[in-house]
Amino acid sequence: MTRTPATPLPSPKERRRLREAKSLSQDDVAAAVGVTRATVRSWENGRTTPRGHKRDAYVRLLTGTEMTAHQENSAPALVGAATGPVQASPDRAEPAPEPPPETQSTSEIAHEPEPERDPELRPARRPALQPALQPELQPPLEPLSAPLTPDQAFDALYAFCAPALARQTYLLTGRRELARESVERAFQLAWHRWPEVALDRDPAGWVRATAYEFALSPWHRLRPRHRNPEPPPTAPADRALLDVLLTLPPVYRRTLLLYDGVGLDLPETAAETEASTPAAANRLLRAREAVAARLPELAVPEELHRRLAQVASTQRLRPARPTMVRWGGEQRARHWTSAAIAFTVVLIGVTTLTLRTAPDHYEPPLAPGATVQGVPPRVAPGPLSAEELALRAKLKSETVSGPERLVPEPG
Repeated sequence: MTRTPATPLPSPKERRRLREAKSLSQDDVAAAVGVTRATVRSWENGRTTPRGHKRDAYVRLLTGTEMTAHQENSAPALVGAATGPVQASPDRAEPAPEPPPETQSTSEIAHEPEPERDPELRPARRPALQPALQPELQPPLEPLSAPLTPDQAFDALYAFCAPALARQTYLLTGRRELARESVERAFQLAWHRWPEVALDRDPAGWVRATAYEFALSPWHRLRPRHRNPEPPPTAPADRALLDVLLTLPPVYRRTLLLYDGVGLDLPETAAETEASTPAAANRLLRAREAVAARLPELAVPEELHRRLAQVASTQRLRPARPTMVRWGGEQRARHWTSAAIAFTVVLIGVTTLTLRTAPDHYEPPLAPGATVQGVPPRVAPGPLSAEELALRAKLKSETVSGPERLVPEPG
């Protein structure tokens, strides 16, 4: 595989001289490159070094040279999802912390020059939401006269980012099915929120962050099919590297993958992992130490980057077609909408039934019974006497209406 030579970067003093020779202020350079004035000042002082697409734009602005067509159109393999700058705050001029007792300090990571990346592994950064977003290893299309429809823009973003993003997620989780599911869920959510994603500065970064969050969710361990491990890679070297990655804490694994695998800058890695730049640097150092302790041949960052790409490229992860992803997202939205409506109807019915059956006035409770003292016991009647028995028999023999009426008779 061929390598693209890194753009030569002048020394800090030469950067300032070239800027002044072109009669440019630091504000002019910051506006042209897309950074803050404090970042340009730190570049000229030598505290930090531009990397990636900012480095190329900075060099072109100072020297007036243009990149070759091979550098501009190189497509990604492992890092295809890194298509633009991450939506983050401007570069922070934070003071570097005390370097930990490791072989490489935090400041060395922040100042190390951009390593030569394989064009198959390191992408050429493209502006967000350009019509030229195409699948990997394909030349960009000619600009269209009419703007892209939402379906076409989504399909172009999916075709360009999904294959590489699936390989990244596999390195993050070690599970092929979970990697495919994470990518599809991320793009389904992106399609559900497409107006927001389409206006984002870095749509690929938005989808990548969503896929990583879903893949690293701790709730997956409760799913039956995720309780058993999947078959590891066949090559012993690939299996050893994947085992080391899976032993790292999730946040360390994600930082290492973004910096040494995807190829993001340290501030961009810190922004995507929601950490400060010194914290992201310390996590990166700890992750590199853990990998080098188990695999000493990967102590060099360039070799680690190459091996990460090699392990990911051996997995045949084929995401679903973009039309199926969009259809699945719409079906999922319909199901959740139907479930929400059904739950609302049940809740209204239960509330109505409660209002109809609930008492509308206060009913005081009955007082508990009390024992009455001093009442003589009830005595049962005894046997009848002969006279009482005769009287009862006489009364029974009379007519129902009683004895005949006595009428006085004359004497």
